[in-house]
Amino acid sequence: MAKQIWKPGNMLYPLPAVLVSTADWAGNTNLFTVAWTGTVCSDPPMVSISVRPERYSYHMIEETGEFVINLTTEELVRATDYCGVKSGRDVDKWKEMRLTPAAASYVCAPLVQESPVNLECRVTDRLQLGSHDMFLAEVLAVHADERYMDENGRFALNDARPLVYSHGKYLAVGRELGSFGYSVRKKKEKS
Repeated sequence: MAKQIWKPGNMLYPLPAVLVSTADWAGNTNLFTVAWTGTVCSDPPMVSISVRPERYSYHMIEETGEFVINLTTEELVRATDYCGVKSGRDVDKWKEMRLTPAAASYVCAPLVQESPVNLECRVTDRLQLGSHDMFLAEVLAVHADERYMDENGRFALNDARPLVYSHGKYLAVGRELGSFGYSVRKKKEKS
């Protein structure tokens, strides 16, 4: 199989496409789409988002040191795209996309009620990297929609049909191919 060599670039796809909600101390709020996000530590639970300083929400995160990561679904695909291409300087994205802001428990930024999972985050560090600044943040609380709890009390996020982003396209998460550790589990013997 032949492979082409390309100049260095970001080819780590697919990525979660999330809505990040923010607020400033004056009570203004905004939503914007982030695909450059990820888990960075499990204990303490920490995440990162990378944001261009010219984005409208940047100053809100810088001012309060807080934001909420709201996972997206197939139902939220239009809102996810809209909030990534429209600026909060020009439109009220909550109103335009008919999304419901809900009070968070620990941060001033609101949750997106329609999201199946909301992560309340407090910034611990900001790294100026070039085109984007990365905000490292501790997760203070996780809100999980009870509609996706299975019969055993486990959260079934895949039932919410989460979105991912890859090369300019939004994709639905596909079918299950295995579960963590399946490749090394011993097969049960038939009696």
